[in-house]
Amino acid sequence: FSLPWQHAMKHYHHLIHQFGAPNGLCSSITESKHVKVVKWPYWCTNWFQALGQMILINQRLNKLTAVHADFREHGMLNGTLLLKAFETLGMYLYFHDAIFHF
Repeated sequence: FSLPWQHAMKHYHHLIHQFGAPNGLCSSITESKHVKVVKWPYWCTNWFQALGQMILINQRLNKLTAVHADFREHGMLNGTLLLKAFETLGMYLYFHDAIFHF
């Protein structure tokens, strides 16, 4: 319980209107980052020593993001194996009454 802190909070709303968001940031950006980095990994834990699990989840997500970018850069994510097989065989694919030739 801090009286100076509570007194400063009275002025905070007015200062945001006067000068904008703190540090020039929109709160929706930081909230979306918070959900992605903190809330989602927390929901994936078993709630026992959650911080270590969350760090491991975030490390794995970062590695997946990096390998996804690498695969895309090398053209490894263009199309699917099935579409490549159709293309090789010169087959037609019927999809929702439309005909696509590969």
